[in-house]
Formats: sequence, structure tokens, C-alpha cells
Amino acid sequence: MKTNIMKKVCKGAFYMLLAPALFAVSSCSSMLETDSELVEFEKDNTLNHPTDSVYSVLGIISKLQVIADRGVILGEARGDLVKTTVAASADLKDIASFKVQTENKYNEVSDYYAVINNCNYFITHVDTLLERRGRRIFENEYAAVKAFRAWTYLQMVQIYGEVPLVITPVMTEIEAKEAMLQPRMGITDICNYFISDLTPYAERKVPNYGTIDSRDSRMFFIPMKPLLGDLCLWAGRYQEAAQWYHSYLADRDNPVRTSTTRSSWYNTEFQLSIPSLIMNINSSDEMISYIPMETKVFDGTISDLPNIFTSTRHNNYYYQLTPSTAMFNLSKQQTYCYLDKRATITDTLYVTKQGLQKDVYAGDLRLASAYNETSVNQDAFSEYSSLRQTIGKVSSNLVKTYRKTVIYLRYAEALNRCGLPQSAMAVLKYGLYPDNVKLYVDSLEQAKAGNLITFDANQFTEYNTQGIHSRGSGSSEANAYYTMPMPETALATREDTINYQITHVEDLIINEMALETAFEGYRYFDLMRVALRRDDPSYLATPVSRRSGTEDATIKSLLMDKKNWFLPLPN
Repeated sequence: MKTNIMKKVCKGAFYMLLAPALFAVSSCSSMLETDSELVEFEKDNTLNHPTDSVYSVLGIISKLQVIADRGVILGEARGDLVKTTVAASADLKDIASFKVQTENKYNEVSDYYAVINNCNYFITHVDTLLERRGRRIFENEYAAVKAFRAWTYLQMVQIYGEVPLVITPVMTEIEAKEAMLQPRMGITDICNYFISDLTPYAERKVPNYGTIDSRDSRMFFIPMKPLLGDLCLWAGRYQEAAQWYHSYLADRDNPVRTSTTRSSWYNTEFQLSIPSLIMNINSSDEMISYIPMETKVFDGTISDLPNIFTSTRHNNYYYQLTPSTAMFNLSKQQTYCYLDKRATITDTLYVTKQGLQKDVYAGDLRLASAYNETSVNQDAFSEYSSLRQTIGKVSSNLVKTYRKTVIYLRYAEALNRCGLPQSAMAVLKYGLYPDNVKLYVDSLEQAKAGNLITFDANQFTEYNTQGIHSRGSGSSEANAYYTMPMPETALATREDTINYQITHVEDLIINEMALETAFEGYRYFDLMRVALRRDDPSYLATPVSRRSGTEDATIKSLLMDKKNWFLPLPN
């Protein structure tokens, strides 16, 4: 977007404005170091004009481009749903095998602090009292930049485990060294800090700079309430997390529904036909926000994800990450439920897992919707790969930060941990709208949940809401193989049953997240969040060590020690 965003607003003054916030990687031991040649005096850098606001905010977005790919790579290559190929770079293979050194190109913590320092500078220097026509003109930008900062810290602390909290702009080398000597804060403390920091701005609208490069600029910004939900989820504040997610989803002026989009079989001729694979997570119907990327190196930072996940001319069709055995197995383990309504009585059919035109069609269809591999005939000495892979979720134009279905899954996770497993299961199996709440959530849980599961009956109906599992596994509401987990024998109390269900429903949610969000960068962090919550390293170690179908004892042993979950920071 430098051509279409930065070049339209970036004049010489813009570079002077952001100069004090630029970081360079230190050749010594510090995690960040200012370039003294770029530092201006503070008195020369004021943010008291609307154009200053645009320059600064778009400058922050250009910094976010640098870390955009990295989150996806670190979330997938270390998870269990993908594996590296022989064509993968040494750095990528080290990421996947948990042998990351400080020199690894994906281990550049200074890039995160570059975003943060830009945010800190804006927050410190913007004139929040400046008014025009009775409105404080920077109030939306101020909140948006705070959200950028909090989101970046959340990404960074998930990757590194503990990081210094720097909330003032670093202007000199001395300040940089002092900042990095601060005590490092863990995930919970970082999340608690930013929950307090963002809560006063929860109702702020994102800035609107109109259409930039044919894209709605409002989608460049992090939605505040889902971000607060994420921070609360990581901090173990589940009631608040559910409230933030619900407030965002059930907003009367802008309700967010699951929609009824799904990949499905046309008819009962399963072995003779192919399914309708229509999932498009990059559509306006599903997308909430994203980091816009450049299309040319000359213009700034371009995404390398297409070259990592797909066959392109630039990589001679040699992709570097591909679905793992564990991903194929998880997808195939699902049972697709088909409701045949041609007869007088609706018939419930279950799609066979044998004899289909493609093995990837067996079970859930979301993998088949996102992934395709073909073979081409070519000369044995060709420089090009004969195997061609496409991962439809990867885009060269953007890297997603939020989409609707992901928010619903995190909402279900929060509800479940609030002691509301029936409500969480309804999100997965039925769709959570008023009629289904009455049918599938008993009166005791409804009373306990209160407004956490209240939705407007005029806005949320069977026509625009569905169970998330139905997006790939057919009519999950009728699926007898996909049901609320129950203990084999009755437990002593209702509370005992609920506690049993919470653990097992959480497993279903995490599996659903894998089916829904594979290749998007969430998997490793989803497993880690639950492993931390349960204080059970095996929840992360076991699936990751079995990504190939058999256990890798070395990876299992590494991941049973929490210190190996995170990338190393420079000394």
C-alpha cells in the first residue's frame, strides 16, 4: 500500500514525524536500538493537525505489515495441522522443530517494538483535546492506536512468553536500553494491563479514511470489543470475555451473524459427484478486519505467505508448508450429516468415507474447500515441481486479524469456561439464536447465563444463523454422532456433570477451531492457551508431536517443558 496509501499521504514531513519511533536491530545485546541519525527533537514533532493523524496512523499500519506474515507462520508451523516440505527454508524447519535461535529471520522482536513505539509516540503526542464543530477530532484515532498497541503486545507475548512493557516513546539509545532492562511481564499481566487500558474506549468507532486502494479503510483497524474479549480469554477472565464477545456480536445497530454459508454435498450421489466447496473466508460476509499488504516490493512489505503455502511461479511451484497427517485425520474423523428432504419424511443420511472421488472429501469439507493438490506431467529434469498445491485461505493482498466465525468460536470458549457448556455447544451444533436457546439450553443454565446468550429474535433466526460445525459437516443439528458429551454413568451432582462437560466441550471447541481456522495462524496458540489454563503441557505437546501420525519423542520431550514453548529473546 505504499503506492496507494503511503505515497498518497507520505511527504517529507511524514518521515520526520515517525523518525523518533523507528527501531533498528541491535548488533549487541539489546532488543531494540534507536538510530540516532533519525531522531528529531520532541518539540519539533507535534500531532495537532488532521493530516498528522492520517500520516501517523497509516505509518503504524505500514509497520504492522512487517509482522503480519510472522504471526501466521509461528502459529501454524509450530502446530499440528501442517508440516514442512523438503523445499522449506532452514529457518522454517527450525521453527517447526523448535530449534529457533536468535538469528532466525522469524525471530525479530524489534519489529514488534517498532509498531509499539510508533503507537506510543502517537498516544503521547496527539492533541486529544483538539475540537472542531464540537467534536474531538482525534478521539477515534487515539482509541484505534491503543488497540493496535494492545493487539501487538498480545501477539508478541504469545510468541515470547514474557516481554518488557514499554508504554512511553523511546527517543534515544539510553532510553531504549533502560526500557529493555525493565522486568518482563507474562501473558496474564500483559492482558490485565491492556484490559484496563482499553476498556474506557470500548464504544469508540474505528477511523474512516474512505476507500484506499479500492479497500474500505475501516477494515484496517482492530475491533475493540473482540480484542478485549481475547485479552480477557487469555487472562482467565471468562465472564468478561463472554460479555465483550456477546456485546460485539449482538449489537443492535450492527449485529454479527454466523450466516448460513457452508460447503456441502448437492445430493445423495456422494460417490458419483463432487461437493460444493464454496467457503470464502476473505469475503465481505466473513471478514471483520485485516492488515492490508503491498503488491510490489517497491511499494513496501509484501506477503510471503503465498510462496510458503502455495505453488507459485516465484517458488518454482515448491511450497514449504502442507497439511499434516493429523490435519487429514481430524477432518476425516468428522461425520457429514445430510438431510434428504425429497421424500415425504425427511431422511437423515451420513456420507460414506470410502470410494469418494477424492479422499479429502471424507468427513468435514472445510479442508477440501481450502486445500487442493494436483500433479502435472513434465520433464524429469525440470526446475519446477510436479506437485502443485493451493491453499485458498492465503491471500497476497491481506493478512486477516479478525473474522466472524473465529469470534463466535472464542465466544463459545468463554461461555463454556463460565460454566455454560450447553450454550457453548449450541454455538457449535445449532446456532445460538432465541428459538434454539429455548430448545437446547435448559432453564437453569439460561438463568445462570442471563444476557450472555440474549439475542434479538428479529435479527438472529434460523435463516441467518447456524451451528459452526455445519459449515463443513452438513446439518450438525441432526447429527447423532455430534452431541453434548455425557459421562458414561450419572454423576453425583449437576455441578459434577457440568464440570465433566466443560472439559469435553472445550475439546470439541478446540477441534472446531482447527477445522475452521487451519492455515490461518491460530492453532499453536489455541493449544497453548488451553494447556496453560489446564496446567497440562501435554495438551500442547501430544498433538504437536503427533503431527506426522506417529509420535516424535524429541518434540514431545521439548514441549513438556513450558520454557520451550516460546521463542528466545536476545540477551
